[in-house]
Amino acid sequence: MTEPPRIFLCGDVMTGRGIDQVLPHPGDPGLHESHADSAMDYVRLAEEANGLIQRPQDVSYIWGAALDELKRLRPDVRIVNLETSITRSDSYDPKGINYRMSPENAACLAAADVDCCVLANNHVLDWGRAGLLDTLAALERLGIRFAGAGRDRVQARMPAILGVSGKGRVVVFSFATPTSGVPRRWAARHEACGVNLLADLSDAAIARIADDIGSMRRENDIVIVSIHWGSNWGHEIPKDHRRFAHALVERADVSIVHGHSSHHAKAIEVHRNRLILYGCGDFLNDYEGVMGHDEFRDDLPLMYFADVDPVSHDLVALDMVPLQIRRFQLGHASRADADWLARTLDRESRPLGVRVDLDPDGRLALSWDHMPPPRRSVSGHRAES
Repeated sequence: MTEPPRIFLCGDVMTGRGIDQVLPHPGDPGLHESHADSAMDYVRLAEEANGLIQRPQDVSYIWGAALDELKRLRPDVRIVNLETSITRSDSYDPKGINYRMSPENAACLAAADVDCCVLANNHVLDWGRAGLLDTLAALERLGIRFAGAGRDRVQARMPAILGVSGKGRVVVFSFATPTSGVPRRWAARHEACGVNLLADLSDAAIARIADDIGSMRRENDIVIVSIHWGSNWGHEIPKDHRRFAHALVERADVSIVHGHSSHHAKAIEVHRNRLILYGCGDFLNDYEGVMGHDEFRDDLPLMYFADVDPVSHDLVALDMVPLQIRRFQLGHASRADADWLARTLDRESRPLGVRVDLDPDGRLALSWDHMPPPRRSVSGHRAES
């Protein structure tokens, strides 16, 4: 029997600003923030909180323990929300906070064998349309697929198609909503680059997405819809998010709804045996030492490993690995922190029919009503280019 494809997903990968400064080829540290004029200010705050960061670090440094988990669990595809512009452009958008990393430091994405970057988010055009064009070119040079932004509206709407040897294809669509802070002016146009903006969560929007998916889908495709939506903080799931996610499953036959924008992990739902991640939280950030919202623990990211049945396209299992960001590097979370994450996610997900438990190895496992019988393996194959 064919093993189910294993898909790695995570939340916001914010490799700009302070993180860019500790990698081998830092860009201009200049910022245009009301409270900081240099990315080195964020390096200083992190060092004050958790100790000296030797510089420069290798491009693989930031991933730390995540690389061990990726090697152990061997996902077939690796998908991240890249919330950083890859550019040396100085044409910043005066929106308050702007993330960029140097094109040379983008090698950090290849160091983690990232297959796909979803780009429909509120930071990919922080350094103007020139910065977005640089970002697309950098990802193409690295051989990394992308979705959710493009050189024109047609490219921005196109999914990333990831072939999995012997297991069909994983097709990734990416959208951003204005509720996540994406300016409407960033929308891709007929002759202008930009993001794949989802102006609202209406029935008409569902119909358009279902049509787009239908035009691209092959029989055995596993379809993922990645959405940057909602506010940064708080556990509440807006009613329109839940209704929209359900409609994606019911009307567009989506296997995974990959939600992000919140700086912390939010509730998980399994609707008709399809996975809905309402908010994956930050995966990498430079917030160490920045005060505020400490109760949400944005320093505790999760790695999401979803096994999806290749025939029914239903969720078979979801395992989550809790990590902690310290000195701009991912390390394993302590048992106490992993337990806190498990209890928090269980509390938020139980009203949606999902339980989250901490296993003896310090990892989080999902269970839900009508889940299929166990069929697990740590084996996997890399995505085909």
